[in-house]
Amino acid sequence: MSEKLTVVIGASENPERYSYLAVNRLRAHNHPVIAIGNRAGQIGDTPITKEHPEVEKVDTVTLYINPTLQADYYDYIFSLKPKRIIFNPGTENDELIELAKEHGIMPQEACTLVLLSTGQY
Repeated sequence: MSEKLTVVIGASENPERYSYLAVNRLRAHNHPVIAIGNRAGQIGDTPITKEHPEVEKVDTVTLYINPTLQADYYDYIFSLKPKRIIFNPGTENDELIELAKEHGIMPQEACTLVLLSTGQY
């Protein structure tokens, strides 16, 4: 299994949040993670940043923010040139899905946790 650099948008230090679980499970599957949240913090050994770091060779952007907040991230997401964007339940956004396709990025309406647990990540 190859490592897939993943940017988690909407990361939270709250252990009850799916984004928290996703960061931990991605790390457990040896995927490097950039965690971006609305406040700085830490999930295990992964720092959460409020910044939009420039990163290369991004495989996946996985979203944990609702569609009304996503527009602020469009330019950043496209600057990363990910292979795919995962729209976790509750983050589905027809506008971003269409824009992703126009940028040659595969949109995927799925749950990161399910993809990891079923070996489809």
